[in-house]
Amino acid sequence: MNRFTCENCSSVVHFDNALCLNCGFSLGFEKQALTMRAFSETPPEGYVACANAATCGCNWLAPALEGQGFCFACSLNQMVPDLSNPAHVDRWTKLEAAKRHFLYGVLRLGLPIVTRQENPEQGLGFELLADAPDVGHVMTGHENGLITINIAEADAAEREAAREAMGEALRTLIGHFRHESGHYYWNLLIRNGGRLEAARAVFGDETVDYGAALEAHYANGTPTDWQENFVSAYASSHPWEDFAETWAHYLHIIDGLETAYAYHVQSADADGRFVPGVDLPIDRIIAAWVELTIGINAINRSLGQPDLYPFVFSDRVIEKLDFVHRLITGKN
Repeated sequence: MNRFTCENCSSVVHFDNALCLNCGFSLGFEKQALTMRAFSETPPEGYVACANAATCGCNWLAPALEGQGFCFACSLNQMVPDLSNPAHVDRWTKLEAAKRHFLYGVLRLGLPIVTRQENPEQGLGFELLADAPDVGHVMTGHENGLITINIAEADAAEREAAREAMGEALRTLIGHFRHESGHYYWNLLIRNGGRLEAARAVFGDETVDYGAALEAHYANGTPTDWQENFVSAYASSHPWEDFAETWAHYLHIIDGLETAYAYHVQSADADGRFVPGVDLPIDRIIAAWVELTIGINAINRSLGQPDLYPFVFSDRVIEKLDFVHRLITGKN
């Protein structure tokens, strides 16, 4: 996440801010320029506040002449939970904030987004739903560009219980969006982009029966040597999940490094500050990330907290991260 400043008073403002606390100007995120805009009464010419500003605190600007006045992030929603339930509103609000953060990272990397309006069968869209008698249990997942997330994930206690039950080292709302988007970008960049053979050489044969592979994973457990080959235990279940997990961790790394440099937590090297999407050697990216996470983990331990990022990268995992890096920077 880059560092933003108020256009009116130059104070530091944050991505989720709708108001500058120093000068009182309103703030709105402009997708086209990937920056925060400041205004006293009305949004900049050509923009309006997002129609979801009052319901979920969305601070993105929407084009003034398009439809119902939803910003780009909110326009991707296909379904949202029943907002007559206050608990649903609270959880949905947290999910929307995570989705905006995820989308910022994707846009910052210059990745293409084909919307469901552009391609109803495979375009990117979101269903953020709650369990209900008429729909049953909502499964978080992806199908042909449609990402579904159960809003129960926004409850910290439920998410932690799921993390413990699944044996996961890290489970976050942003992580869900990043993981599921890996399936979307597999279809868009690899399957439709003519890169299947290259991907198979790194991640394995994705034509292996997916349902049977997941069933075997949950029945038999994770291979004892999974850390030698996979970024997470779940990544070992199927090549699609291997790619999605690797993709998610790459997005974690890039966003984490940009934030660290922007807020001077990490000092820039001789080549200047870190910029997402730049074709740096993967070993430089990993070295910077390892240095950063060692420090953050040490701080967490000093405060009696678990490691923020408890992952160790093997050579095989770095090879997979390099594939994702080259895919995103156009080198694959």
